Amino acid sequence: LVGELPLQQVHDGTLASYVEACRKKGLKTKTINNGIEVVRRLLNLTARKWRDENGLTWLETPPLLSMVEVTDARQPYPLSWDEQTYLLQALADHLATMALFKVNTGCREQEVCQLRWDWEVEVPELDTSVFLIPSNIVKNKEDRLVVLNGVAKSASEAQRGKHKTHVFTYRGKPATRIYNSGWKVARVKAAEQYARDREEVVCWGFANLRVHDLKHTFGRRLRAVGVPLETRKVLLGHRNGDITSHYSAPEIAELLEAANRICAVQSRKSHAMTLLKRRTA
Repeated sequence: LVGELPLQQVHDGTLASYVEACRKKGLKTKTINNGIEVVRRLLNLTARKWRDENGLTWLETPPLLSMVEVTDARQPYPLSWDEQTYLLQALADHLATMALFKVNTGCREQEVCQLRWDWEVEVPELDTSVFLIPSNIVKNKEDRLVVLNGVAKSASEAQRGKHKTHVFTYRGKPATRIYNSGWKVARVKAAEQYARDREEVVCWGFANLRVHDLKHTFGRRLRAVGVPLETRKVLLGHRNGDITSHYSAPEIAELLEAANRICAVQSRKSHAMTLLKRRTA
């Protein structure tokens, strides 16, 4: 509906047929907007970079393209502590370890899968280490500091020595995904077991849990224990122009203290920590 149009005729009006066709296919707004973003990128290139045989840009100016208003976005589903226990028990060991690391660091899926040992930075003053993920891996294109609370530290240490470059692996090779068929089967299994044990209907969000919900869970737990917004932003890796990749030991200590608060909620032994020790024994 768009591909055969001359560049000069690509604009909101002509893209309306593309949007309508996507709607009829039942595509989500995010998917539709991803397509519009690709068109926007191409039009910007034709007006700023790509040139014809005379050295002129293909377009004089790119049109402003409007994104479709998002009205069908799925709401995040933060896990309860009990739901987390059921999920980790249902997941395969390598997925459970990555999920445990993710729910205690707020890292995105590919930040976990691509995590490398040479990104680890020792902090001798605090007798610990952090990871500094380079900007090309991070969604917001800023270096990402990953502070390890007690659970995340245990999860990463359990992987030490398994691979020379990557932290998380599967069958001796770097892990590539968390959200896969194993995850989908495990979340249903966990929800069914939870329902049987509790004799109650589980939430739809638990049975259909997304990997990204683990990041929301981390953020929600930080807020619940009173971690300030600015500190949560750093721990979650959100864009913040005032934050750089240079941190002093006291700053890291403050972040570490905040991240560790969720390990001691209700003054109980964490189910997650108990599970990790059992899996790595």
